[in-house]
Amino acid sequence: MTEKPYSLACERNREPIAAALDPFMADRRRVLEIGSGTGQHAAWFAQRWPWLQWQPSDHPDHLAGIRAWRDDAGLANLQPPFALQAALPPAPPLAVPAGTPRFDAVFSANTLHIMGWEHVQALFAGLPALLEGGALLAVYGPFNYGGEYTSDSNAQFDGWLKARDPRSGIRDAEAVQALAVAQGFVAVDDLPMPANNRLLVWRLG
Repeated sequence: MTEKPYSLACERNREPIAAALDPFMADRRRVLEIGSGTGQHAAWFAQRWPWLQWQPSDHPDHLAGIRAWRDDAGLANLQPPFALQAALPPAPPLAVPAGTPRFDAVFSANTLHIMGWEHVQALFAGLPALLEGGALLAVYGPFNYGGEYTSDSNAQFDGWLKARDPRSGIRDAEAVQALAVAQGFVAVDDLPMPANNRLLVWRLG
C-alpha cells in the first residue's frame, strides 16, 4: 500500500481556501482539480462539499499518492485520479480520458508558478473544451501585481523557483487575467489569502 504523501502547506491553506470557495461551490456539481499534488486538498474538499463529484488529476508520478488519500477517505464523491498535464502543440493542450463528462468548475492550487509560461498558456487554451458554459475557474497561489512582488517572502520564493527551473516563477496577475479573458472567461473575484497568496476566480461566458 502506498504511503500517503503529506504537505504542511496543504494542511494550512485548505480551510482558508475552502472558506473563500464556499459561496461559489453551492451550485456546482462536477469539479476538476488540476495539479492535485499530494491528494490532501481532494480528500478535504470532497468531504466538505459532499454534493460535488470531485475529480483529481496530476502528473502520472503523483497518482499513487492521490489514490492513497482517496482510499483512506472512502468518499463516494471523490473520483479516481487521472493523468493530466498541459501539453504544447501539436498535442492537445489538455487531454482527459475519453468519455469524461464536462465540468462546471475547475480548481488549481500552486500550479502556475511551477509550470513554464508556455504551459500556462496551454492550460488556459485547453480549459474551454472541458467545461460547460458558465463554469467556474478558481486558481490559488502567489501573484505579482504591476510587475511587483507583494512581499519580500514572495520575492525570495520566486528566486528559489527560478534557480531550480528558469522557466518557472510567480506570474503577473494581469498576464494571467489576459489569458483567461482570451479564452472567454470573465473575472469574478480576486481574493487576498494568507501567506501572501491570492484566489483568482473567473466564470466562463
